Amino acid sequence: MNISEQAAQVALPAEFPARLQRIFPADAILTDAGDCWPYGYDNSRRQALPGAVVFATSHEQVASLAALCSEFRVPLVPRGAGTGTTGATVPTRGGIVLSLERMNRILEIDPANRIARVEPGVTNGALQQALAEQRFFWPPDPTSAAVCTIGGNLAYNSAGPRAVKYGTPRENTLGLRAVTGDGRELRTGVVTSKGVVGYDLTRLLIGSEGTLAIITEAVLKLTPLAEAKLTLQADYRSMHAAAAAVSAIMAQPVTPCALEFMDRSAIEMVRSFSDLDIGAEVGAILMIEVDGPAHALSESVAAVESAASVDGMLRITRAETPEQIANLWRTRKSLSPALRNVAPKKINEDVVVPVSRIPELIQGLESLAKKYGIRIVNFGHAGNGNIHVNLLTDPDNSEQLRNALACLDATFDLVLRLGGTLSGEHGVGLEKRDFVDREIDPVALELMRGVRTLFDPHGVLNPDKTLPPETISAPAD
Repeated sequence: MNISEQAAQVALPAEFPARLQRIFPADAILTDAGDCWPYGYDNSRRQALPGAVVFATSHEQVASLAALCSEFRVPLVPRGAGTGTTGATVPTRGGIVLSLERMNRILEIDPANRIARVEPGVTNGALQQALAEQRFFWPPDPTSAAVCTIGGNLAYNSAGPRAVKYGTPRENTLGLRAVTGDGRELRTGVVTSKGVVGYDLTRLLIGSEGTLAIITEAVLKLTPLAEAKLTLQADYRSMHAAAAAVSAIMAQPVTPCALEFMDRSAIEMVRSFSDLDIGAEVGAILMIEVDGPAHALSESVAAVESAASVDGMLRITRAETPEQIANLWRTRKSLSPALRNVAPKKINEDVVVPVSRIPELIQGLESLAKKYGIRIVNFGHAGNGNIHVNLLTDPDNSEQLRNALACLDATFDLVLRLGGTLSGEHGVGLEKRDFVDREIDPVALELMRGVRTLFDPHGVLNPDKTLPPETISAPAD
């Protein structure tokens, strides 16, 4: 949790800058510390100073840079917009930060085959806008969609609310063009909806956080925009009632295209800036969106409303106007920034448990909050059990920080006992790296390390991230 993550910095060899200038023009290279610092941190509290920052505009530049860094054993950290929360783009050993923000072309939109080809620096928001003009969308929609890049979405397998119905980037990407750690070029996957030739390297690279290869192009699977959509707000007396409703909703045939929730603490956070009508008796709310053919929407909504009407539900209302719908989602998407205003150095985790075990997770978190004296705010993508657990703590208070870290440790144990996973969409990076061996068994970790070496023989790609060093062991209780 240290603010500064600078470790054994790798100095750039004397001849390296001249070689770098053969690949990139002068206006695509930053070397002054003041210019480089903005590329040394992400949306976590971690930061480190890179030796240089370069801005690629082509696949060929990326391949040449990777080969150069591999030759001189210089760390190479690929980066999108820096919206990640786990320190995955922090250059812990210095070296080169490769910004892909200038590789921002939408190369092709092919409605007939439902595909788009894009470079990694295209923002999610810009892509969605272009696709909407042709009545399509790409399902992943993280909260930071307006500014986060497609390359970053792929690196983290970031999804968002629509994943409950439409899946994550892994389910919505057909193929990739990429560069390995030693500069080799490869293409993975297909441009068709079916294909089983060879191993699935596309899904392997997605979510690998730039530790295996640098993605320079992606073939994305598109989905037609639904004819109609309706948004609901369901209020419950307690989080337990809301969790029971989630299980009931997900057990019936109509899958919502979004199923979000906020607990009582989260509701208190948004009261001051929200126009939502939320009474003091409300302990949790669900935000539900149902889409589909216009002629069947009313029946689909009725089925979801019926499933949501469990014991403890206070009311369920429909957002009838565009303003009401916009306000509902603005409230949800403003929650994380609001939490940062209250606790700028909060610990934010995005654990996942089976949907049927959400009530046990919430009950366990309530017990941990009392035990360690830490306020915990929960919200997230309830439809797939992806809960954002926010520990509001002040790391400058040593006693509070100790309690928060002990609470976090116990939270991870609780999640694993419930059959869950430590990260749903925020990735691993540095924040969760040293907990990974609690979830993944030693044989699997050994194989993963071997795969990493095959893609990156000299270990230059995004070192220190995702997989724990072999010397790291789980903290003692």
